Order: sequence, then C-alpha cells, then structure tokens
Amino acid sequence: MTVIPRDQHNISRKDISENALKVLYRLNKSGFEAYLVGGGVRDLLLGKKPKDFDITTNATPEQVRKLFRNCRLVGRRFRLAHVMFGPEIIEVATFRGHHEQQQESTDKNSSQQAQNGMLLRDNIFGSIEDDAQRRDFTINSLYYGVSDFALRDYTGGLRDLQEGIIRLIGDPETRYREDPVRMLRAVRFAAKLNMEISPETAEPIPRLANLLHEIPPARLFEESLKMLQAGYGYQTYLRLCQYQLFQPLFPLIARGFTENGDNPMERILVQVLKNTDHRLQNDMRVNPAFLFAVMLWYPLIEHAQQLAQESGLAYYDAFALAMNDVLDEECRSLAIPKRITTLVRDIWLLQLRLSRRQGKRAHKLMEHPKFRAAYDLLALRAEVEGHRELQQLTQWWGEFQEATPLQQKTMLTTLGDDTAPRRNRRPRKRAPRKAPMP
Repeated sequence: MTVIPRDQHNISRKDISENALKVLYRLNKSGFEAYLVGGGVRDLLLGKKPKDFDITTNATPEQVRKLFRNCRLVGRRFRLAHVMFGPEIIEVATFRGHHEQQQESTDKNSSQQAQNGMLLRDNIFGSIEDDAQRRDFTINSLYYGVSDFALRDYTGGLRDLQEGIIRLIGDPETRYREDPVRMLRAVRFAAKLNMEISPETAEPIPRLANLLHEIPPARLFEESLKMLQAGYGYQTYLRLCQYQLFQPLFPLIARGFTENGDNPMERILVQVLKNTDHRLQNDMRVNPAFLFAVMLWYPLIEHAQQLAQESGLAYYDAFALAMNDVLDEECRSLAIPKRITTLVRDIWLLQLRLSRRQGKRAHKLMEHPKFRAAYDLLALRAEVEGHRELQQLTQWWGEFQEATPLQQKTMLTTLGDDTAPRRNRRPRKRAPRKAPMP
C-alpha cells in the first residue's frame, strides 16, 4: 500500500459533496473506517467534477442503516446502503472480501457463482486490502479518508491514472467471466477519460465478447445509455467495434457493416453519435428515442422492403410489420423500455408522412410532439444519402418552420395538389339503414 499525504495530492474537502462528508464523518465518529472511493476520487484527481460520490466502510449494511434514518438497503448481488439527501444519494458499500473464502456457504451473506464463472451473489465482507483487490480497475481503487485526508493506493492506480492506462485488477479473463459488463466498462472508461486499455486487459475481450449474451437485456440497456449518451459516444463506438463488443449489443446494425464502413447506415450512425456528443458537451438535451430511431432506421427499411417483396403487402403495411420485428429483435439484446419504443415508432411513422404537406397536413405535422425529431432524422438521411428529393424536402421543411404565416401559405399554394401516393384502403361498409318508426 502507498499512502499519499494531503500535501501531495490535489483533492480538497471543498470539492467533495457536503452530504458525502457528513456520511464519512459520522461513520468515523461511530468507530468505523470510511473512505471516499471509485470514480469520485478518480475524477477529483483528474480535476473533473464527480457525478456522484461513493463511500466504502467496514460497517455492515445493517450498521449503516442504524446510523442513518434516511437510509435504505438495496441490491441482491451485493448489498448496498443508500443514504438519501433529497435528490442526492450517497452510496455506501461494505468492504468486499474474496468470494472463494465462502463459496460453499448457503448463508445469505455469501457468494454464488455460476458454472461459467459469473458471480450471481457477492455478499462477502472483508478488509480494505481485500476490497481494493476486488475492485475492477486500478484507477477506481483509490481511497480518500477524512481522518487524515490522505490518499491510499493499493494497486498502483495513481501511476496508471497519471500514465493514462485502464488496467484490470487480477486475472483479466477471470474478472470478465465474473462480470462480463466489465468489458463494456473498460471501453467506456477508455473513451471517457481518453486513455488506453493495457494489453493484458484488452487481450481477452474479443474472444469473451459473447459472454454479454448472458447479461440481462435490461442491464445492457442501461450500460448502452452510459456509453452512447454521455458525451463521448462516437469514441466509445469505435472502441466497441475494435473489441467486437458492438455486435452483442446491436446485432441488426452489425449485420449491415461493410468493409469500408461507408454505406448510409454506417454514415448515419457516425453522424448521430457525433451530433449527440456535441449536444451533450454544450449542455443541450438529448433523447434516447431519437438515437435508437436513427441507429435502427436502415435495418428497418431493408426489412420493410423485403417483407413487401416477399408477401405482396402494401409498403405501409410491410413497414408497420417491420417496425415490430426490428424492435422485438433489438429488445432481445437491449431491453428498451416501451416508453422509448413508442416514441421510436412515432419518429419512424412520421418519415412516411413528411412528403405529404398539402392543405392542412403541414401544420398538423408540425403539431406532432415528435415532429422535430422526425425532421432531424430526415435531415440526417438527406445528408448521408445525398438524394436530391430528400435534400429538397429537408430544405422545404426547414424554411417552412422559420416562415411567417403568410409565407407558409404561399409555400403551400405553390405545392399544388397532393400527388403523393395514398395508402390503399378498403371501402368502408355502411351500416344498413334502420326502418322508419311506424
């Protein structure tokens, strides 16, 4: 262990959340060890503002709950205490021990491991030294205490942080088999912190990538948002492809990859990720529904065209069936919530309506809650495909949104009659007239 005194590191109490300090001090005053650990310490050392603060202690979850009335215990795989201060949650974890020590135990505070090596339950408590070895990466295994304001480094994390290296603690293959999501975390940290994954940490990833199929899709959905909607999505995408991790998450998209990476689907994927990064870096809002709608647009179109050709269905009906198929298949990998898939469908369906602008349709389309997202997808399609009709349609809608009511009326008048093909409909059956009352 290396102890770095307060005058040899750049962490200051004023940069730490007041609530995190309250938890640290109370645990210390109650006779427990307690340290700030993980991403909060890492980000403070890098001069960044931490998103949250995590604490580790030798107090058990039940002991933490007795100390804090505003505390609840969560988690099954590893029991955690959440100390809640309004919207801010300070996560408190007990020092983890080595799960091999009690692998055969049936006690609830024990570990469970599947035959493939994945940890199903991991409630083994230990010392701070054990805890440091059980953390995933060296840069996340740095401990800051308020008893002496010193930094404790058990795994060489400070050196790796200074050299820009992502390194797993322990045997990489064993650690990935315990939790395959660590492969995604390695890529995410490398992209987020602009670091390189060490060779021994990177080597097993491509051959173990299929282990992600064993992770619950709901967890992979959350991980995908952390990777693609945090301001460094494009760099993360490049690394996911490099280590063959993109295919388990987005099999429909990966199926359409080309050797040169230059088809419309690949170009729009790159562009939407760059646009998303730009918006986030400028404190603008983003919506996961738009990201998924863009990413899956070309697999949707390809499937709809195939259905129309094979079944003889009208394109609109084939398109509707294709939406179900594409979303169902993607949700088998990522459990995208229905609240998001509903918006994805709206954005897709509006693509079929944007060319029909005559009469009152243009104004009605602009009133749709997802019109702006649909317009943005149209603009991206025009950009990557280079089709003149799409470009003209995009330009028209751009001008129409900025025009005055009088200018809009002129623009609609110049369109003339509605020449867009109408969807074939069966004639409605009229109800038989009732005989008049006598």
